[in-house]
Amino acid sequence: MKKSLRTFIKHTAKDFHNQSVNPPVVRASTIIFKNLNEIEKTQKRYLKDPRSGNFDYGRQGTSTTHALQRILQEMEECYKVYLTPTGFGSIFLAVLSVIEPGDEILVTDSVYSPTRLLTQSYLKKFNIKSIFYDPKNINDLKNKITKKTKLILVENPGSNTFEFQDLRKIVSLAKKNKIYTAIDNTWGTPYLIKPMKLGFDMCIVSATKYYSGHSDVMGGSLAVNKRVFKLVEATNRVSGLRMSPDDAYLILRGIRTLDVRMDKHHINALQVSNFLSKQKKVLSVFYPYKKGSKNYQMWKKYYSGASGLMGLKIKSKNKNSVKAFVNSLKLFGYGYSWGGFESLALYQDVKQLGARTFTKLNKDEHIIRLHIGLEDPIDIINDLKQALKKIK
Repeated sequence: MKKSLRTFIKHTAKDFHNQSVNPPVVRASTIIFKNLNEIEKTQKRYLKDPRSGNFDYGRQGTSTTHALQRILQEMEECYKVYLTPTGFGSIFLAVLSVIEPGDEILVTDSVYSPTRLLTQSYLKKFNIKSIFYDPKNINDLKNKITKKTKLILVENPGSNTFEFQDLRKIVSLAKKNKIYTAIDNTWGTPYLIKPMKLGFDMCIVSATKYYSGHSDVMGGSLAVNKRVFKLVEATNRVSGLRMSPDDAYLILRGIRTLDVRMDKHHINALQVSNFLSKQKKVLSVFYPYKKGSKNYQMWKKYYSGASGLMGLKIKSKNKNSVKAFVNSLKLFGYGYSWGGFESLALYQDVKQLGARTFTKLNKDEHIIRLHIGLEDPIDIINDLKQALKKIK
């Protein structure tokens, strides 16, 4: 019987041997065998099927990490999923797997700032050039493709400013020019969109965020298709990137309630965005709430729902008063990351945005990032209402 994703994540990876609804945490550096022949048989089985969970050393994983991989492979509808100790580790693995000296990469201009640091600065020493394209203009991407372009790295929606792109058109352009594609899908997760089904070669999710859902674990996943599998497999073997069994267990446990939490994040964020859109001090709400807008149309075209992360553009000549607004929030925590059960707020200065080409801010315009948690939305709105009075 074919199960929906909602049902699948509730019933998969049960441990009937130990009569537990979740698999055990198996920690190991040395994988022990009965004899040398067993080692050889395991190694042959792994070579025959690298997804089989036949490991000869703890860096490859244990039964705990393999259980999480199997779940994510089903969710992503991909060939294989690799697990990394952080979300950024998955970005690193994706990029380094497919590029060589002399290559060019096309990157979303509104990309996560550490990703910009990796592509724009770090890769220079390997003679790899990164070119940033306007996420609101598919023709800008098209015009920047050259014979040297090896990879198109997409983040959808964009970091902090949340531009939604036409993903099928990007994939079509890439296939026409024989270019690899990767997408950071942390905002949506495969619960809301399955980029691998759209034709992307690689899909990145920071498991630190919604997979975990409780702000107490770090991890990343990289889903790949057969086209790039051998390249990623080779890089993974020499990278030393490994998720611990303890973190894998916590992430697996969090995934059990992914659907329920994501639905609630969406309900709360939609109410909050509708409230904020009516406030005179708020110039823009970066969230797919406004029907008829291009951003809404691009979101609706590909996503079955939305998460709890949004941005605000606030107009004020008094920067300190905008920071006072953030500091006056009572129900919002102040800190990096997001995707947990709690609401969070950050003032995003130029350093957080990165050296962007296509994000233009006037001196009296400010970006605030909000993660709308699972609290009562009325309480969240009342908290925002009182804090907005601080803006001058």
